[in-house]
Amino acid sequence: ARVHALQAFITTDDGTNLLAGYKRAANILKKEESSAPAQAGAVADVAPPSPSLRPAPEHSDVSITPEPADTALFAALDAAEPAAATAVAAEDFTGAMAALASLRSPIDAFFDGVMVNDPDPAVRAFRLGLLTRFRDAVNSIADFSKIEG
Repeated sequence: ARVHALQAFITTDDGTNLLAGYKRAANILKKEESSAPAQAGAVADVAPPSPSLRPAPEHSDVSITPEPADTALFAALDAAEPAAATAVAAEDFTGAMAALASLRSPIDAFFDGVMVNDPDPAVRAFRLGLLTRFRDAVNSIADFSKIEG
């Protein structure tokens, strides 16, 4: 049932565009995760450790002023993650895909409206955290990294 729902979803505009957003987020995170250990080791004596790519959902330790695109993606994730989890638990995979579809516009607006690799380390960590949440929310339904397109 999950495979059929995924196949039907990926053929829609929302599915195609969400897959593109997922791949963009995953590529940014992969690059960041592969370079983080080298960077942390190189600056260990002069700087605190790199911020986690998985900050707490409320980001209470980050004092930044989010852009509207940050706030919109944050709110969309807050709504989509529990909706998708509830749908998966009920084996309602079409409902889970609908929850993911609600992330399409916010992730597109996020990529259009902000610079993820902001020079401010706190802003960068916050945005990487949002992308991590987005990637994980999508992967909780299906491993989109295995989908070609």
